[in-house]
Parts: sequence; structure tokens; C-alpha cells
Amino acid sequence: MTAAAGKPADEFVPHPVKEQLPGVDYCVNSNPSWGEAIVLGFQHYLVMLGTTVITSTIIASYMGGGNVEKAQLIQTSLFVSGINTLLQTTFGTRLPVVIGSSFRFIIPSLYVALAQRYYIFYPTPYQRFIRTMRAIQGALMVASVLPMLLGFLGIWRLVVRMLSPLSAVPLVALVGLGLYEQGLPLLAQCVEIGLPELILLILFSQYVHKMWSNKHPIFERYAVLISVGIVWAFAALLTVAGAYKNRPLNTQLSCRVDRSGLVGASSWISIPYPVQWGQPSLHAGEALVTLAAAFVALVESTGAFIAASRYGSATHVPASVLSRGIGWLGVGIFLDGLFGTGAGSTVSVENVGLLALTRVGSRRVIQISAVCMLFFAVLGKFGAIVASIPLPIVGALYCVLFALMSTASLGLLQYCNLNSFRTMFIIGFSLFMGLSVPRYFRDYVIISGHGPVHTRSSWFNNMVLVIFTSPATVAAIVALFLDLTLGRKHGSTRRDSGRHWWAKFKYFDRDPRSAEFYSLPGGLSKYFPSA
Repeated sequence: MTAAAGKPADEFVPHPVKEQLPGVDYCVNSNPSWGEAIVLGFQHYLVMLGTTVITSTIIASYMGGGNVEKAQLIQTSLFVSGINTLLQTTFGTRLPVVIGSSFRFIIPSLYVALAQRYYIFYPTPYQRFIRTMRAIQGALMVASVLPMLLGFLGIWRLVVRMLSPLSAVPLVALVGLGLYEQGLPLLAQCVEIGLPELILLILFSQYVHKMWSNKHPIFERYAVLISVGIVWAFAALLTVAGAYKNRPLNTQLSCRVDRSGLVGASSWISIPYPVQWGQPSLHAGEALVTLAAAFVALVESTGAFIAASRYGSATHVPASVLSRGIGWLGVGIFLDGLFGTGAGSTVSVENVGLLALTRVGSRRVIQISAVCMLFFAVLGKFGAIVASIPLPIVGALYCVLFALMSTASLGLLQYCNLNSFRTMFIIGFSLFMGLSVPRYFRDYVIISGHGPVHTRSSWFNNMVLVIFTSPATVAAIVALFLDLTLGRKHGSTRRDSGRHWWAKFKYFDRDPRSAEFYSLPGGLSKYFPSA
């Protein structure tokens, strides 16, 4: 290309396509020092706590549980999340992902908790809590069969092979953006601590480290720990000074650091164990609703796996590895039901965003965070202290981390032809429908008390509600359908969708880097083939 207006020619050359994200300090297989890895692992543990506390609090309150039951749910969820994260990073995709509680299982859990039979036959709150928990356990254990079958039998492998970079963009984008209601609305419950947390997090991670003379990126890498520590201390100071003494109850619950009730309700040492709430029970309708949530979890986890591979500076995940990871996600949901966490598991979206914020995609760091989960789940008092961080601080973290998770989709656009009207229509329409359809379903429930689909079968109504209130699931269905059917016979369609870039990653042995990033340790591949 010739130069123009006296400028060098290379100024006008577009950025080259990168199959692995540059600028990552530690990729999947490289590790920081042990001291740094431990601190980063604790930071990942701190980030995943928010969703665990929110889901456990909502579910426990509707089930009839108090602070003691809520603390037990949080401890059990942390314990099982630690086990599931170790299983996923060792035998699953082997990507640096945390497996934690999912917001998508709240509707099935509330469907069980609000069943009329528990109010009639079990009048005391504790009895209702125990019976409801046993029903949720049975539903989760049955629902876990779906991802295990799809994953371990290789059926999900056939599905993800149909994905192209074009159809993956809406999926990955709305895994993060679809959780926007957990960001600023949660922060705004106490602006005086939520807004400073958001400002400090952006300052430390994006501005301060550029002015710091030390070559070690302390502020960039530990921005979450530093900002949360400062704002948490500030919130404690406001609480002690009596700033919220005469404020409304909701304000006190959001802003004060001593109103969570977790520290006093937690036991010093408690080891969760299988069937700790009693023998699980089973109701077919409740199992089917939970099955829909398990489907949503595996769709959203697929998008999160793709984003984590990008931020871990790995190549695209082969279809067989994604299928293997979904199978182990099913094992995780089964363990959720076996131990009684109250909600199923998925890939923790906020922790994928933290990979981008720290530029550390090390698998070892995530495994250390799993050890932190196990440690603080057993030592309940210490874990409760950390879990009592005011939720507006968590909301501020979500504003940044969910956004970073969604921007992993922008890296996939480099494989697509953005000058094609077909490409623009598929991306625009699927993103719009992915945000619009779930909003319509949620608003309909708020106004009428039930979803748009209102048949005599309440379990069917809730199945539809679970699926169509997931932005990522709606966007993925629309984008995949359009990508497979729109202009499929045109000669440029394959290249416009970027399928030629991912062709070698459809099968495990087509690219030698796949074995480098995703092979199972110790020769275990012979037991879990990646064909």
C-alpha cells in the first residue's frame, strides 16, 4: 500500500487477526510466583462471593430459613464450588474458570419454595425450609443428567461445531451484558459506598498503574483487593459513626457492615456433607423446571468458556473440550443437589471478567481460589466476615467485571466480515432480541403475576420463563439459526462468518496448540477421549 500525505504506508494497514490474545501476562499454562498466585487466588474468591451470597439469601428467605440457614447455605455453596472448580480445571475444559452459583436457578428454586403443599403440611418455617431443600436437591440431581448426557456422550460437541465466530458474538456478549440488572441497580442501593468503589476500581486498574514508576503492576493486578479494602473500611467507619442510625431498614441492610447476620449465625467449624438436609424428594414438574435452568446454564457456560480461553491467551476451545466441560458442569450440578446448595452451578461470569482486569489467566491461580473456597467454607466464622461485605460494593465490581466479560465477544469480530450486511443484520438482530425478549417476559411477570405463556401446567409455564429470561440463550438461538439459514448457499457466507478461522479447532488433533492447553494430565485422555 502506498503512503499518503507524507505518512508511512504501515499506518493504513489494519490490525492483524490474533488467534491468541496478546498482552496477557500469564496464560493458562504459565504461573506467577506462589506468593502472588495466592493473593490473586484470594481475589478470585472474593469476587465470586457476591453471587453466592445473593442467591443463598434470596432462596433461604423464600424457603422459610433465617440467618442460620442462610449461613449454612453459603458455606455449603462455597464448599461445593471449590470442589466443582477443581474438577473443571483438572478434568473439564482445564480453562481458568470458577464454577459457582447461578442466578438462572433462582426461578426453579422459588417455584419449589412457593409450592402450596409446603405451606399446608409444614406450618413452621424450619420444617418448610427442610422439606423445600430436599425437593430442590432431588430436582437438581435429576436436572444434572441433561448436561452430563449432552457432554459425555458428545452430543454438545455436535452442537458447538455449528458455531461460527459470528454466531458466538451475541452469545458471549450477552453472558455478561445480560446481567446488567445486577450492576448499577445493586450499586444504587447505597450510593455513598457503591459509587466510591466503582470510581476507585477504575482509577486503580486503568489510571494509577500507568503513572506508577514500579514495573510490577500492583494497582492493576490487585485493584479489586485494594479498592474493596478501602471502601469496606469507609463503610465500617460510617456504621460506627452512626450515619445510618435513623435511616430506613432497607438502607441499613444495604449500607451497614453489621446487618448481614452471617457472622453470628455461622459456626466456627463446619464440614458440609452429602444429604445433610435429609433424603432428597422428587416432584416431576419441579425437576422439569430445573432441567430448563440446567440447559440455560450449559448455554451460558459455553459462552463463558469461549471468553475464558480468550483471556487466558489460549486458542479457541475445540468442540470436544467444550463438550467435556459441559459434562463436568453436569457433575457439578449433581453435587449441588447431593450436598444441598439450593441452586445449580455455572461458570462464574465475574471471575472471567477478572481474568481480563488482572491479565492473569493462570490455571493455578483459579485452583488456589478453589482451595480458598474450601478453607473458608469449613471455617465458617472467617468466611462469614468476608461474605458480609455490603452488596453495593459487589454491584460496583459487577459493573466492571460483567462489562469485561462481554467485551471478549469483540475479539471474535476480527474473524468476521463487518462490511457485510448479512453480518450486521445477524449481530444486530440477535443482540436486540437477546435483550428485548427477556425484558418483555420479566415485565409481564411483574404486571400480571405470571409469564406470557400461561397454561394449566405451571411447570411448563416456568420452563418457558426460565429459558426466555436468559438473554444469552435467546441471542444464541437467534444468531445460530440465522447464521445457518441466511444466505447459506452464497459463496462468501463461510468466510463472512469466520468459519474458516475456527475450522481447525472443531477437532482436537487439527492444531498442536489444542493439546498444549486442553490435554488432561497424567495420561487421562485415554479415559476421556477428545475425538
